[in-house]
Amino acid sequence: MKTVNGQVPVRGLEGVIAAETSISYVDGVHGRLLYQGYDIHDIAEEMSFSETVFLLWRGRLPSRAERDAFRSELVAEMRLPSQVVEMLRLTPRHSHPMAVLRTAVSMLANFDPDVEDISPAANWRKARRLVAQVPTIIADLHRIRTGMPLLSPDPNDDVPANFLYMLRGTPPTQLEGKAMEVLMVLLADHELNASTFTARVVASTLSDMHSALSAAIGSLKGPLHGGANQRVMEMILDIPDPETVQAYIAGMLESKKRIMGFGHRVYRTEDPRTQHLRYYSEQLCKTQNQMHLHDIAQRVEQEVLRAKGIYPNVDFYSATVQHAMGIPPEYFTTVFAAARTAGWIAHILEQYADNRLIRPTSMYVGPIDLSFVPVDQRNNSVVPDSIPPSR
Repeated sequence: MKTVNGQVPVRGLEGVIAAETSISYVDGVHGRLLYQGYDIHDIAEEMSFSETVFLLWRGRLPSRAERDAFRSELVAEMRLPSQVVEMLRLTPRHSHPMAVLRTAVSMLANFDPDVEDISPAANWRKARRLVAQVPTIIADLHRIRTGMPLLSPDPNDDVPANFLYMLRGTPPTQLEGKAMEVLMVLLADHELNASTFTARVVASTLSDMHSALSAAIGSLKGPLHGGANQRVMEMILDIPDPETVQAYIAGMLESKKRIMGFGHRVYRTEDPRTQHLRYYSEQLCKTQNQMHLHDIAQRVEQEVLRAKGIYPNVDFYSATVQHAMGIPPEYFTTVFAAARTAGWIAHILEQYADNRLIRPTSMYVGPIDLSFVPVDQRNNSVVPDSIPPSR
């Protein structure tokens, strides 16, 4: 096997330590997730989204006064520049909301007075704006595409409740508000996943925060990362009733089709976030007369675990939770992005604070010292194709 300086390349960088961080820790063996040292179960049950953002960015729990002030600051930043709203109106209806979100975040940079200033004070101001504006982009896009008027946030609510209100036009119930808060808290960060690594790579060049965030959104757009939740819901809606789940899953396994929402690169046991989303899936589906969807989801979980020994990941029950709250499936991954913006920014700030340009090496496996052939002497039929096949 070829090596580079005695090292063997690792496909997918699995197990490679690429950064030091204090933001979050995933213990895949024991199924634990910590934010700044605090267990995710305590955070999900006790903390608001704005409080969680404060913890991720500042590394400590806020006082009550700091929590309330920070929530007010975030909600006050939720409105978009009119030019960005107009851009949303101009996007083709067939464009995926994740593609529109990626473009809108990039466009926000043109109207941010601090965009090229990466001082700590400027970064704090940009961070607040972005974590507040990303949910508004999603809500406004949906309202525009469905011909409904745009809505302003309620200063008395946190970002998750305002997002639901601005998206649907009706204030969330107490259960919906709590479920949306828990969903966004659980999705806020998850160590050095693909999109977070992307954000840190861009930040390591000392590019601006908007560029790093746009790149992270592009990474999350892929179905192997954040796009799985939409496909989970499509699968659940495709199953007629709980009694047909066993045959449906058996057919997928026999056809070697990928069952989205299962398995994880890090966890070797159940994803600790799953139990919270499973609970809210049941409660929300019950209140919305959609219990058959939750029952189907549970049957799918049981069948996949029985057949493959694989646990559901955070995408699985987040699908039925969002569906029961009236969020269209094509927006599921944008909701993931809205929540994960908090974590992305935490990592961007951490990268800026102790920066070194991220520049890995690669192993060259192509030919060496080929003889150059003038163009008139080339016979393309015998020249080997230098483009590697897709994997």
